[in-house]
Amino acid sequence: MSTKRFCYSCDLKDNPKLIAEYKEYHAAGNAWPEITKSIKDAGIVDMEIYLTGNRMFMIMEVDETFDPVKKSVMDANNPKVQEWENLMWNYQQELPWAKDGEKWIALEKVFKLGN
Repeated sequence: MSTKRFCYSCDLKDNPKLIAEYKEYHAAGNAWPEITKSIKDAGIVDMEIYLTGNRMFMIMEVDETFDPVKKSVMDANNPKVQEWENLMWNYQQELPWAKDGEKWIALEKVFKLGN
């Protein structure tokens, strides 16, 4: 199976209490099962989120069935995903250059070692 990698960034509100709560929601086994199911159902085979200060970086490995537009439609039509996203907005904030309502921003690859 071949995979592709997508990388995104988003900020958390710069508040240690909120950052700790966000991390707790994302600790092993704490993400809602409906959310992890929706991620896997979209063709995402692995996902990691890293944090420095209040800036997050998400790395997704996806299979050939993944389509970001289709994932957005699936999420918009899934009440549990919408509930999760609304809850997460209590912790997240848009990057300064984001369009209105845009949360996770795709990162531009500027370097790769090797091929």
